[in-house]
Amino acid sequence: MKIFADRLREAREEAGESRKDLGDILGVGISQISEMENDRKGTTLERLALICRHYNVSADYMLGLSDRRETL
Repeated sequence: MKIFADRLREAREEAGESRKDLGDILGVGISQISEMENDRKGTTLERLALICRHYNVSADYMLGLSDRRETL
């Protein structure tokens, strides 16, 4: 999903984090973060939940179902 890839990169960069930083949080390597941000690989529901909590965004936003970033 291209929108997930774009929003993941955007959230990470806005937070001033490196791919390594996010990989450490998710328990994956830099290459997997790169593949996710370049729309070559998805992620698990557990990791999606971690991403949403970490960046304080809704899953609907990350998946492109809503343009509202905030969680309710």
